[in-house]
Amino acid sequence: SQANFEEDSQNQPAVEHWKTLMPSKGSKEEPEAGCQDARGVDETQSTEQLNVSRLRSSSVEIREKGSEFLKEELHKAQKELKLKDKECERLSKVREQLEQELEELTASLFEEAHKMVREANTKQAASEKQLREARGKIDMLQAEVTALKTLVITSTPSSPNRELHPQLQSPSKAVFRKGHGRNKSTSSAMVSAASQNVTPEPVSRECKEVDSILFAEFQAWKESPTLDKSCSFLDRIYREDVGPCLDFTKQELSELVRVAVEQNTLTIEPVASQTLPVVKVSAEECGGPKKCALSGLPRTCKHRIMLGDSGNYYYISPSCRARITAVCNFFTYIRYIQQGLVRQDVELMYWEVMRLRREMSLAKLGFYPSEM
Repeated sequence: SQANFEEDSQNQPAVEHWKTLMPSKGSKEEPEAGCQDARGVDETQSTEQLNVSRLRSSSVEIREKGSEFLKEELHKAQKELKLKDKECERLSKVREQLEQELEELTASLFEEAHKMVREANTKQAASEKQLREARGKIDMLQAEVTALKTLVITSTPSSPNRELHPQLQSPSKAVFRKGHGRNKSTSSAMVSAASQNVTPEPVSRECKEVDSILFAEFQAWKESPTLDKSCSFLDRIYREDVGPCLDFTKQELSELVRVAVEQNTLTIEPVASQTLPVVKVSAEECGGPKKCALSGLPRTCKHRIMLGDSGNYYYISPSCRARITAVCNFFTYIRYIQQGLVRQDVELMYWEVMRLRREMSLAKLGFYPSEM
């Protein structure tokens, strides 16, 4: 723009010069006028030269000022650029710091979440364990309460349970025992095994030796106790003890007694002298105070049995009662083992089972206590 301005300044006087030198139409040339014109041209040329020099000096001055202005603007732009670079650097540092803090916060949150999940899982496992233990205790207590109810129910005014009422025992027979005693006149009265601290009644100074086959069968049954007589342990006892002990002359009634014993629905109660029998079937089948319904022999019957809720009573002799009671005691004990109420060593349980088997064998052979 400065160069164009100089060119215009230089070209403008030349146009005026030519315009001055050109004569106007119709004018008359005169010698004197020509001289004057020559002098005017010289003055005009000098004026033009002076103007050109001034223009040149002004253009140089403008150029210098423009250069200084541009330098100042450039310097300002450089300063602003440096400030912006510093600001960008500061912002990038802030961004990096924020990103690092965000990563640390995310990591801490994940760690805290995993920690809370682990604690929750631990607490849940502990709660579930406590719940299982509580349910086990509840089941055990319910079984014990059921056994106690059975024991209490079997104690009647006419024949009180001497184990529940120690004051009724003679001084020679009153012995302090932990837990609950056994009532041999009922099918589910043997509660002594329900206590942890109860030990089986010792055999009077006899030498004992564990039979390996019988002990192995009992151990296998103890791992998963069941009342199914198909297992080897119960199958042997059914064949050798339970079957022969409940094999009476009246086969049909014997089978009903065996089923009632297995289902724990047999009731034995003493017969009061003034009580008359409640008979719903023939007197020959039910027997009477002077005739045993199981053996069919004339015997003095001090007890009678009822099978389930049938309401039919059958009079039994002391020998038959001893045989039924021995089998009932055995089934009651193994039921307690199955329900987890017996907390003894396996060998002690085994010897208690052997003692109960011996009672069944003796009862089958006709041996029974005099109080029967």
